[in-house]
Amino acid sequence: MTTLQTRSTARVVAGPVHARARRQGYHAEILLVSFAALLIEVCYTRVISFKLFYYYTYLIIGLALLGIGTGGVLVAVSRRLRQARTDTVLLWSFLLGGAGVVVSYVVVAYTSLNSLAIWDYRTVGSVKSVGELVAICVFIFVPFVAPGVVIATLFGRRPEGVGSLYFADLVGAGLACALVIYLTGTIGPPAAIMLAASVMFFAGAIVLGRTRPIALPLLLILIAVTVVLTVDPNVLPAQRLDSTKVSFKVDKPIYSAWSSIFRVDAVQAGPDVRALYHDGIIGSAIYRWNGKVSSLAHYEFGADPRAIPFAVTKSPPSNEAIIGAAGGHEVLASLWFGAKHVNAVELNPVTYSLVKTTFANFDGHLAQDPAVNYVNADGRSFVARSKQSYDLIWYPAPDSYAATNAATASAFVLSESYLYTTDAIVDSLEHLTPDGIFVAQFGEIDYRHSPYRTTRFVATARQALADLGISDPRDHILVASSPARFFGSFTLSTILVKKAPFTTAEVNRFVGSLSGIPGTTLQYAPGHRVAPSPVDTVVSASSTQLHSFFSTYRYNVVPTTDNDPYFWHFARFGTVLGDYLHPITSSDREYQVGERVLVLLLTVAAVISALFLLLPFVAIRSTWRALPGKWVSALFFAAIGFGFMFFEVTLMQLLNLFLGYPTYGLTVTLMSLLVFTGLGALLSPRLGNRRRTVPMLLLAITGLTVFYVLGLTPFTDSLLGLPIAARVPIAFVLLAPLGICLGLFMPLGVRAVSTMSQARREYVAWGWAVNGFSSVVGAVLATLLSMVYGFHVVLLLGLAAYLVALLAWRRLARRASVAAQSS
Repeated sequence: MTTLQTRSTARVVAGPVHARARRQGYHAEILLVSFAALLIEVCYTRVISFKLFYYYTYLIIGLALLGIGTGGVLVAVSRRLRQARTDTVLLWSFLLGGAGVVVSYVVVAYTSLNSLAIWDYRTVGSVKSVGELVAICVFIFVPFVAPGVVIATLFGRRPEGVGSLYFADLVGAGLACALVIYLTGTIGPPAAIMLAASVMFFAGAIVLGRTRPIALPLLLILIAVTVVLTVDPNVLPAQRLDSTKVSFKVDKPIYSAWSSIFRVDAVQAGPDVRALYHDGIIGSAIYRWNGKVSSLAHYEFGADPRAIPFAVTKSPPSNEAIIGAAGGHEVLASLWFGAKHVNAVELNPVTYSLVKTTFANFDGHLAQDPAVNYVNADGRSFVARSKQSYDLIWYPAPDSYAATNAATASAFVLSESYLYTTDAIVDSLEHLTPDGIFVAQFGEIDYRHSPYRTTRFVATARQALADLGISDPRDHILVASSPARFFGSFTLSTILVKKAPFTTAEVNRFVGSLSGIPGTTLQYAPGHRVAPSPVDTVVSASSTQLHSFFSTYRYNVVPTTDNDPYFWHFARFGTVLGDYLHPITSSDREYQVGERVLVLLLTVAAVISALFLLLPFVAIRSTWRALPGKWVSALFFAAIGFGFMFFEVTLMQLLNLFLGYPTYGLTVTLMSLLVFTGLGALLSPRLGNRRRTVPMLLLAITGLTVFYVLGLTPFTDSLLGLPIAARVPIAFVLLAPLGICLGLFMPLGVRAVSTMSQARREYVAWGWAVNGFSSVVGAVLATLLSMVYGFHVVLLLGLAAYLVALLAWRRLARRASVAAQSS
């Protein structure tokens, strides 16, 4: 673009351009509103995970994109908005947006539903639950409309400064990413959402201060109210949880705290037990202890499945690692059985502090015991960083005992778990002593008919042994199942894996120990006859037989890898679609629920975003029909929407392993991509020559994608031993080149379409709407595709989307050049 062309696009406005608007940069306003919007989005993922279930957090991303996109469409189709002054539009957006944040949070808090009843079709409860879910969605959607109006207004009325505005927009969002982990861990998500409301009111005060300073005290009162709600969020109503979760009105917490991992509520469950609820689901417990090992006798660990690993070892382990130590139950068992040194690794900082300080008098100062090293860290990273060898590495269902709760077992279906991949098991086996044992335990709802957790883990362990050069796993795996003694009615399976073959003596000790644990059944041991079962098949079958079993077994139990770490994803999507019209009854509440939610979200995202983002153009259809090259522009804006979400969601998940915490993966990926995408937007005016731009971007994005597919995981794996303070900036920098490249596209597209028609305002809004539609759908689609095909395929699809965008942009640029020469 020439300087003259760039200046001529100043007329691309959603209303009249006034002298004040020309002078005013509006960078502070767009930075603040983007900061608030991103803060609300991330905090609501934590609130909804607590209120409903983990997989509904995908809904938040879509609703945020939908709300912002809807705001942009309103700017295009509303004559009142088009004719209003810029400051007037911004002031009312900030006022209504801030008020909407507060009101929406209150309504969401008071709305309760039974999300599992949705799938019990043709019942009153199903209809009621759907209505309540829709209400929650609407009120989460509302606060994002105002930021969309602000951003679209400023982009439309100041296209000559779109690069710097886009930069300020993304820097604001990046700052929110940088602070959100600290805020959720200190003041908590509800307070952080109120902080976002106060930021919106503050942005309104900036506008009001230069337009109507006499009215400023009224806005300062609103700021004061939201600041009070931020400082004391207990004034806000408590979230009413899904009815399948715990009712804290009945079980009053004695302690509650938020973290970036999950919220923890401690409930007195008896004189000797304090149950810990993770996001409203029973997660673990802290047990009373006086610090003397002899006093643990009344817990009867000898008749507990936790005794099995210690029965197999010839002597108590000298060095042991427990991954997912939680409240310390397994640590107490280890001390009872004579473990000399226990490294207890717990991911959640709240649980860690409860054991170490808050309830230290109750748990006998377990974390300070000379034989215990209680560590707040990610288990996978801890093992990778460790220079030690262990006699025993124990995974006691570290994701949560929620996985053993029949009513809530589907909560982790869409959650990637890097603890249960072939790569993780290989890493653990390589950190064992020559006779060391790796142990994992899982709860099964119905082991007799559907032991899919145990089967999948055994399949994954078999593949890990094969990766270590062990082609015959039959002498390397032991499996037993026992009725659980805690947290409800289910079966606890115990899987032992050893790099060296189990000796006859070890197998005999394993089998002999089972008789001392009531109800325990041998499921597999070399040389022992057991009842036919999927577990026995996975261990004993040949490679050909195993492949046939995987393809015909009802459940998806193929080994999980770091490229496809969805361990809890047991229902194939083909089966899910075939069964979608069949209700899920109360006796089968784990299978397919998470997958059905994802399919539902994809459908709703496509339909609702089409209604809110594309259908409004019917109101200006005569203008829309006259837009030149609108389908090419639609292809461009759709491609960059899908492509950006494919890269963002996939890299976010790939970096979860490196960063150790899911929220770190979310925020660091978002922050890096947003900040460097903003930098790319600033650079975009210098790259307007399409002859240089297209080859350069083509080469850069292709090279980066090849690196992310082939080199990212090996590179980050080699650095897992670094502390988190070093891993975060490394991850931030790794995404910088991609962010810069992706940031060039939107400004280039906006500048191109804004010179192609006299209806510049409508054309920019059309591109904005199409991009919003593809972003909303792409956010859900990226997760679904990664579950089916793996992260690497989704990255390649992201590359393909941007290659399509480059081809479309070349045509747009030629049209823009012709239009500029003829004007």
